[in-house]
Amino acid sequence: MLHHIEINVSNLKKSAEFWGWFLHELGYTPFQTWDKGFSYKEGNAYIVFVQTEDRFMDIPYHRGGTGLNHLAFHAESKDQVDEMTRKLKARSIPILYEDKHPYAGGPEHYAVFFEDPDRVKVELVAE
Repeated sequence: MLHHIEINVSNLKKSAEFWGWFLHELGYTPFQTWDKGFSYKEGNAYIVFVQTEDRFMDIPYHRGGTGLNHLAFHAESKDQVDEMTRKLKARSIPILYEDKHPYAGGPEHYAVFFEDPDRVKVELVAE
């Protein structure tokens, strides 16, 4: 069982807007908040977002390097994936692999892929 994930972010305000909206849509609730971070919880697991220290801001993130590639969340249904896709587009959040959407992960993998403000790939998948 996963306890928590902590992600450093380059702009806490932008990340709070993005992740707050998205995680609320999935049923997560605000858990903790402090001057340099915030978290959302669902069940026993939570996700923490912390402002990156200035001394580390010059090191760019890229999901193709060593470390986190992406975060994948369970969708309740294909309809939820479709609804989230509409909401992402309404917020001008680009859909990744749009030419293969919603089967970018393969013919049996119904999902939407997009990025957070730091370009961390996010996936919402219906099983």
